[in-house]
Amino acid sequence: MNKKEVKKVVLAYSGGLDTSIILKWLQDEYNAEVVTFTADIGQGEEVEPAREKAIKMGIKPENIFVLDIQEEFVKDYVFPMFRANTIYEGEYLLGTSIARPLIAKKQIEIAEKVGADAVAHGATGKGNDQVRFEIGYLSLNPDITVIAPWREWDLNSREKLLKYAEKNGIPIEKHGHKSPYSMDANLLHISYEGGILEDPWAEPEESMWRWSVSPEKAPNTPEYIEIGFEKGDAVAINGKSLTPAVILRTLNEYGNKNGIGRIDIVENRFVGMKSRGCYETPGGTILLKAHRAIESITLDREESHLKDSIMPKYAELIYNGFWFAPEREALQALIDNTQKNVNGVVRLKLYKGNVEVVGRKSPNTLFSPEFCTFEEDEVYNQKDAGGFIKLNALRFIIEGHNRRNRG
Repeated sequence: MNKKEVKKVVLAYSGGLDTSIILKWLQDEYNAEVVTFTADIGQGEEVEPAREKAIKMGIKPENIFVLDIQEEFVKDYVFPMFRANTIYEGEYLLGTSIARPLIAKKQIEIAEKVGADAVAHGATGKGNDQVRFEIGYLSLNPDITVIAPWREWDLNSREKLLKYAEKNGIPIEKHGHKSPYSMDANLLHISYEGGILEDPWAEPEESMWRWSVSPEKAPNTPEYIEIGFEKGDAVAINGKSLTPAVILRTLNEYGNKNGIGRIDIVENRFVGMKSRGCYETPGGTILLKAHRAIESITLDREESHLKDSIMPKYAELIYNGFWFAPEREALQALIDNTQKNVNGVVRLKLYKGNVEVVGRKSPNTLFSPEFCTFEEDEVYNQKDAGGFIKLNALRFIIEGHNRRNRG
């Protein structure tokens, strides 16, 4: 579909300078009716002002969608991911990656509702987000036209963007000192890229971190909390039942206060380059530790090891943007099947950046004091271990005899 054929386009719109420029550019370049979609996924900033900005940019009120999707985000995206104990490349809890399929899904739903023939996003041509958004769009609507302005226009510098904004009367808001970092935030995390982080040897300034106190300045006394689980999902904190979004928000508060969840990593982007980023994932860090703890007493050994073996593939699928792929859904079905008995309570100690498991209990526990005690018992015959060891060593015994004969 060429530019003349695009009649209506749904734009993922934050209300910031870049997406406001994209909004105007779509009107000029495509002569299309623009519909804006602003998602509240717990980024910690007011989203309603985006409605007023869109109206000032000439968008009809009926073409402005501002949606609070925090509960859906945690319940249907974050929690399923945490059932797998998902970590990308050993450290990254996928805070940005897991939000993109939901935003793409909502854009497609709005496009179908208003009869739009195109969707647009503000991701650059260097990053992972362009892949995540567009694979999501096309998975849900293979006939939709996708517009990626950063791959089309020549506004490839901050100076050109500012000149375009000035020429077209787009307000340039100034709030004092602007952060030198490119940031993305939602209820699960906040990320930082660019600036001095482009030098992998440079330590980030303490002032960069927005959410958490430094571990050094965290309280000098530990804080204890208990997280209740049902079928692998957190459902309560300190005995109080809470909704998924409130669970994560509350864990973020505990984590931020105790300096938990900061990481500084270099990751491999799907598009081929390495990228250095810093992340704060306070609640997610606590939740991951607690979930593994409740699984440790409720999952069978081989069930647990199988989950761990497929997790890197599952994490890679999410990182690369394949949330709606059949292979991700197949892995999810396996993972979810393992969670039917992952019920109980985990007690944690939070202290100066650390999360320590200090207790776990479950009505479905597989932990048997009778069998594992160091005291005398009547259920385990230690002599049985001799045959077990000999059978497992049999192939080594045979190979050892052959080696000796050859020698």
